[in-house]
Amino acid sequence: MSEIKRVYSFGGKTADGDGSMRNLLGGKGANLAEMCLLGIPVPAGFTITTECCTEYYALDCNYPKDLAGEVAQALKKTEDIMGARFGDPENPLLVSCRSGARSSMPGMMETVLNIGLCSATIPGLIKKTNNPRFVYDAYRRLIMMFSDVVMEKAEGIEPAEGQGIRVQLDGLLHQMKVEKGYKSDTDLTEEDLVTLCDMLKRQVVRVLGKPFPDDAMEQLWGGIGAVFKSWNGKRAISYRRIEGIPDEWGTAVTVQSMVFGNMGDKSATGVAFSRNPATGEAKFYGEWLINAQGEDVVAGIRTPNPLNESTKNDQNRHLSSLETTMPKVYGELNQIQKNLEAHFRDMQDIEFTIQDGRLWMLQCRIGKRTGVAALNMAMDML
Repeated sequence: MSEIKRVYSFGGKTADGDGSMRNLLGGKGANLAEMCLLGIPVPAGFTITTECCTEYYALDCNYPKDLAGEVAQALKKTEDIMGARFGDPENPLLVSCRSGARSSMPGMMETVLNIGLCSATIPGLIKKTNNPRFVYDAYRRLIMMFSDVVMEKAEGIEPAEGQGIRVQLDGLLHQMKVEKGYKSDTDLTEEDLVTLCDMLKRQVVRVLGKPFPDDAMEQLWGGIGAVFKSWNGKRAISYRRIEGIPDEWGTAVTVQSMVFGNMGDKSATGVAFSRNPATGEAKFYGEWLINAQGEDVVAGIRTPNPLNESTKNDQNRHLSSLETTMPKVYGELNQIQKNLEAHFRDMQDIEFTIQDGRLWMLQCRIGKRTGVAALNMAMDML
């Protein structure tokens, strides 16, 4: 075994790293480790270091030879904490692959969710969750993300404007909704989603010339490589030039157990700030969506609900808050955000998922704010 440590595990209130290691683990990986050490509920996973990204490029986009063994060990730790097995037909674990540079680059880097769903694991997950609609919804999201991030962008394919695989697959989803008279993605039935997944996979072969991978490990390594490659994507390079971020920093890859906000009416996902980022007012502020995955909040597919009663506005006044819909979970989330702000001594931007009534924290970072808000917060925190 190599003496270089390339993979750092976290989960179950323990972590190999901590919040001071953002140069090595990226902002996301370092903060996830820190939250674990604070006893905050974080889905288990591991972070592959920024140094490994640099090695990857030095090896002409090949992985260092010891990386596979380290990833296998870290994956085993993750499986043991979460009580499920990656690629297992009966009790499958799904994971996400996310980038995490040491300096935040919002929207520039790539993410793939629901990795590990394939013909071998779908029946087991249906049996485990007793929710086939949820499983096929997760599968169609994986096909759409993976084909875009791993099979097109990471391969350097540059389609004509409006002809990218994601646009085409979104078009098939939209077409099905129009034909069925549906207003929302959540109106799609299990049968609709099974048909849609087959349509999406056929389109992937037609457009990209190769099939969507039906193997969990192939999906995982495809996701890891795509995140490393996204560091040198056109948008990321442009962003670095503007922000003065050095090319040699590289990005870390965080592989994390999936928790699901789209398992039904006791599940949700949201983003929040420990203070209002526009005004600096010391009020917990944010948005959430019931029965949704994190991408739905950001994508603006549905109008998000307000987090609490005190921050409702004219656009969302008619929608129920998390505070009234799930008061126990809201209370736990409210306490966590207070603890995080006190610990980091700055306004926090957090992402969370509620799976079947259980709260999980997916990210915390120092939140961006307006000049007015920055001044008000500085005065308030003196």
